[in-house]
Amino acid sequence: MKLLTPRQQEILNLIRSHIQDTGFPPTRLEICQALGFKSPNAAEEHLKALVKKGAIRMTAGASRGIQLIEPDAGTSSAKSAKSPKSPAGQKLLQTMAKLSQSLQTISLPLVGRVAAGSPILAQQHIEEHFQVDPALFKTQPDYLLKVRGLSMRDAGLLDGDLLAVKKLANPSEVRNGQVVVARLEDEVTVKRFERQGHTVLLHPENPDYPVIRVDTRQEPLTIEGLAVGMIRQS
Repeated sequence: MKLLTPRQQEILNLIRSHIQDTGFPPTRLEICQALGFKSPNAAEEHLKALVKKGAIRMTAGASRGIQLIEPDAGTSSAKSAKSPKSPAGQKLLQTMAKLSQSLQTISLPLVGRVAAGSPILAQQHIEEHFQVDPALFKTQPDYLLKVRGLSMRDAGLLDGDLLAVKKLANPSEVRNGQVVVARLEDEVTVKRFERQGHTVLLHPENPDYPVIRVDTRQEPLTIEGLAVGMIRQS
């Protein structure tokens, strides 16, 4: 990554902090509000500069389509280090590498389609397990959920992405504005949460999709978990 100006570094730090706090990148408007820019165009120009310098990448047409490109710490040292020449030394190195990997990763189940009326982590829903670096998330997730469709496109979530989800000890504590995994009778959906008295609004992040309104006095609603990050498969 090329050297950043102080302003570019400030914006990069803001993006990183926002992702750590919410699980998602900020919009251009949120960057403007945080840094006092008069127009989203100013934020856009700085973001384009960060793309050119290899600090971030952006998904075209998505308001939250910013992704950090973190440098691979240790790449240079790994290249410069010489492997032991003896078979015993090589075997020891392989054993240490496997042990290091097991200590530095967590195993998360990937949930595919969820059958009506059954627990989201039921064995028949789990497609496979992923070894994931826990440092990717401020809050450690309990499972990954495969995103279906484009209703959360402008939050940077595309079809096929893996949403990292944290089960909630007390689902009633979910806050307005958080992205949740919600169960509505036979459907499990990912939406942005808003509570207004006895009514819960589940907002998409795509104008092509409607807001879902739920009267909690008459309709069943279960918050299955809170989004704490995302993994995009290449």
